[in-house]
Amino acid sequence: MFDALTDRLGGIFDGLTGRGALSEKDVSAALREIRVALLEADVALPVVKDFIAKVKERAVGEEVIRSVKPGQQVIKIVHDGLVDLLGGEDAETRLRVDNPPSVIMMAGLQGSGKTTTTAKIAKRLSERDKKKVLLASLDVRRPAAMEQLAVLADQLGANVTSLPIVQGQMPAEIARRALQAAKLGGHDVVFLDTAGRTSIDEQMMAEAAEIAKIAQPKESLLVADALTGQDAVETARRFHERLPLTGLVLTRMDGDGRGGAALSMRAVTGLPIKFLGTGEKLDGLDAFDAKRVAGRILGQGDIVSLVERAGDQLDQEKAERMAKRMRKGEFDLNDLAEQLKQMQKMGGLGGIMGMLPGAKKAKQAMAAANVDDNVIKRQEAIISSMTKKEREKPALLNASRRKRVAAGAGVEVSDVNKVLKMHRQMADMMKKMSKGGMKGMMNALGGAGVSPKDIAKMGQGAGMPGGLPGLGGGQLPPGLGGGKKK
Repeated sequence: MFDALTDRLGGIFDGLTGRGALSEKDVSAALREIRVALLEADVALPVVKDFIAKVKERAVGEEVIRSVKPGQQVIKIVHDGLVDLLGGEDAETRLRVDNPPSVIMMAGLQGSGKTTTTAKIAKRLSERDKKKVLLASLDVRRPAAMEQLAVLADQLGANVTSLPIVQGQMPAEIARRALQAAKLGGHDVVFLDTAGRTSIDEQMMAEAAEIAKIAQPKESLLVADALTGQDAVETARRFHERLPLTGLVLTRMDGDGRGGAALSMRAVTGLPIKFLGTGEKLDGLDAFDAKRVAGRILGQGDIVSLVERAGDQLDQEKAERMAKRMRKGEFDLNDLAEQLKQMQKMGGLGGIMGMLPGAKKAKQAMAAANVDDNVIKRQEAIISSMTKKEREKPALLNASRRKRVAAGAGVEVSDVNKVLKMHRQMADMMKKMSKGGMKGMMNALGGAGVSPKDIAKMGQGAGMPGGLPGLGGGQLPPGLGGGKKK
């Protein structure tokens, strides 16, 4: 979502850091460009004015102009300003669900992703915090809205259940029944998924206010579609005037919007952004962190979220089994296939690249090499076309077998050769790491284009036992278009 803004700001900062010294005139000119970039990203005008004024106050001081690296100083000041704009490092983003049954009321316009977001947050609470959750749909107008929530609850496991549907009941009655059921059932958290409308109207607000009065929710979250830009900001403002909202959830953050809503929400409403939603899958939810989002906007990556995502998707038993094999220097095509699946679960190449420092250059390298997530899927198909023995012993794959595998996967023999080459390089790396301990690991990774500093940043091993060979210095992994590192 922030790609366009990141590109614009990156170009501005490249001009600053390329100079040995900066005058006050240089800084002012850069701030004017930043102002234009923020306005083009659909950030609200009053928010932009306030942001630029605060940044300018710090950026044109003697400390910056006469510093050893003034360009870097300006970038840091802009980064800190973005963090403040997004709510600050100490913003309260955790859900208050300490006294069971804690009520979380979900509000928002129709089509904002409210029901799916309800299930996503319920999944997070049940899996991470081991909470017993009850989901109740209060949407009696939208066809199949209640059934949709019930289906989602069934996908979330035993710790999440949905309130049985009773036809003919009104939202207020359903809310009272949900509270009673939560107390009798020993639930820690109960979600009230209220009805959405295509636009804000008095009836909608009166109904939501009545439900809030009955349920006395600990959290009242507004779900807003980030793709609607300043309309989302206005929706949040008008809801907050009538309801005691405690936080915001922005959906479709993986879309191609300009990102202005995310940057304006906090400043306009004063409410913290609690979560960012991506996609329709139930694991597409990230806790909001102002510092991490600011880092991503400025192209500095978000390694912490990458490691957290890896941890969430990690099958502990499989990881331990693979770690034992790697300690012995064993790495076959089944292991490679498992790592490819892990990358897909973490959001594919695009999702991973977007969280790494220097993401812009890495993405440009991918685009230049015509690399996308279809490459990973094609590689998985190639490995799946092999027999069990061939996957365990790649040396069996002679010319005739490679032709058979290529035909089975619908690719060229050269594509099969690339997969085998990638496996061979990774297997060699594992052998060096198993023999040489920490020194061997660093030597092996250095040869693959990944520096020890990169590995320290990436949290080596968190969900990716083999790391991401070849991603250091903007290189692509062998077999993904990067070829042999020169």
